[in-house]
Formats: sequence, C-alpha cells, structure tokens
Amino acid sequence: MRKKKESITLRESEVLKLVVEGYSNKEIAEKLFITHHTVKAHLSQVFKKLGVTNRTSAAVKIKENSSILLQDSTQP
Repeated sequence: MRKKKESITLRESEVLKLVVEGYSNKEIAEKLFITHHTVKAHLSQVFKKLGVTNRTSAAVKIKENSSILLQDSTQP
C-alpha cells in the first residue's frame, strides 16, 4: 500500500511564498507575527513534504510547479 503524500498547510504555504520572494526567516517571522523558530519548523516540514533539503531547492521546486502551493489551500 502506498503512503498518501502530505499536503502543504496554509501556514506552510504562506511561509514558502515569502521564501520564494527572498525574505529571511527573521523577516518572515516579523511579517507573520510568529517566532523565527516557528518559521524554521514550518520550513523543515515543507522540505520534508517537497523532498528537498534547503530553501533554495524548495523555491526552485515551487517556481517550477506553483500548483504545489494551491494543493491544499482550503485546509483549516
């Protein structure tokens, strides 16, 4: 049986969009009113879900396939 691929949450999507726009973790934290530790936690989960190991690879993957960010935008 194949494991279901995890979708990116709305908050993870928000963080990832800011990464793609070039913001640092500190800037993302300030924009979203969260701690930089929370940003790092979200990015860690996103990297796992996208199968990448860093923010550059994640940004490239998103730019190549922007529908990734729209997969689960209705999730609470």
